[in-house]
Amino acid sequence: MKEILCIFMVVLLLPACSNNHVANGGDIYNNPAGEGDTTGTIKPEKIKILWLDAEANFQLFSQKSNITTYLDLAKKTGFNTIVVDVRPVQGDVLYKSKFMPELTTLNGYTVTRDWDYLQYFVDEAHKRDLKVVADATIFTAGLLQSREGMVFRSNEWDDKISVIYATDGTLISGKNNPSKTEATVFLNPVLPTVQDFVLKYITEIVTNYDIDGFNLDYCRYSDYSNDFSEASRVAFSRYIGVDVANFPACIFTYNADKSRNPGIYYKQWWEFRSMTIHDFVAKVNQTINSIKPKVKLYYWAASWFGNRYEVGQNWGSKTYTDFDSSWATNNYHNTGFADELDVFLLGAYLNRIYGLNDNESIEYAIYNGKKIINGACAMYGTIAANNHMDNADINSNIENAVYVCLRDTPGLMVFDIVQVIQYGLWDGIKRGIDKAEKEYNKD
Repeated sequence: MKEILCIFMVVLLLPACSNNHVANGGDIYNNPAGEGDTTGTIKPEKIKILWLDAEANFQLFSQKSNITTYLDLAKKTGFNTIVVDVRPVQGDVLYKSKFMPELTTLNGYTVTRDWDYLQYFVDEAHKRDLKVVADATIFTAGLLQSREGMVFRSNEWDDKISVIYATDGTLISGKNNPSKTEATVFLNPVLPTVQDFVLKYITEIVTNYDIDGFNLDYCRYSDYSNDFSEASRVAFSRYIGVDVANFPACIFTYNADKSRNPGIYYKQWWEFRSMTIHDFVAKVNQTINSIKPKVKLYYWAASWFGNRYEVGQNWGSKTYTDFDSSWATNNYHNTGFADELDVFLLGAYLNRIYGLNDNESIEYAIYNGKKIINGACAMYGTIAANNHMDNADINSNIENAVYVCLRDTPGLMVFDIVQVIQYGLWDGIKRGIDKAEKEYNKD
């Protein structure tokens, strides 16, 4: 959830239902849609989530006392769920894995830990009646700038790293990307070996820890310029039933201004990539359900839906069909994966809050997101705390951002605790939660 902290065009989220476990609008943990309440008087509890990023809080949470202090503060503020990031973009982990190295050094700071990071969070959160969602980045495997992470320690992953189609027409490994269009190195989502690797650590986490949910982060392609590997050409050929030649020019070429000039398979290419992500999300759903059906599947993505096709991220319902025919096939809507989720966390990381006619407001994003999700899964409004620092503008503060998310959706997520601490936003968040809950619970 941490993917992007900027302002774009939008689209957010609201209640829904999941084909996994959740009835429309219910509390996904305790009382789906008020089950068992024949009078209709019991309202499901709204979910209030605080995100704990692994990298930003690496030093802070190297001490158990800081973990308990901030869990107490989260509970006091009104949160009832935390997201614990246990696999940041480097690819190393913050739990006890049998096959992946533990992250012990970051930005020059080294942690000596004789305790299990994730287990401690689970134990202490549950003592405080806080639910725990474990988060992992899915297809990332290293940091480009510092050249840290799993893909930089050996050549083992070289043939599995996404291949970039550069604007000069050349193909280069994402490990050697000179433009650094993405801060991280991505693995190729189409490869069975990559998918098996990811499913292995998801299985390990879900099996070994008493978590309440699992969130997919960076579960996408890096951007429109990758993956253009031979493996993807072969998989794409199989998908459309044609041996694709003149690749990647048959997908698109670059104009002098670096814009794209569509080739003969341009539309089919975006469908193929989005279907690749769709099918993988479905595998994760099936895997988690086979291990612990009570563990809910979450997915975070940015609210600006209009360009998500470029990264294979159709987070909508299959019933949503309003796509631009300049890039979308008639079948593209079937790549929507919302019905494989329990909860979609839509990142309305926007400064402005109110304005149904303002496509860069949280209010509009929620409204638009409802249309796109269309009841396929529960949908929570999510915000970036540093977009809502307390200031004189009553229409751009954390209280109102929190309030709108809880007013208009069955849940809220605030990213990230480090920003809440830095800008002193606890009281504003609490005011927003209290205001929304007062309205929600009134007779």
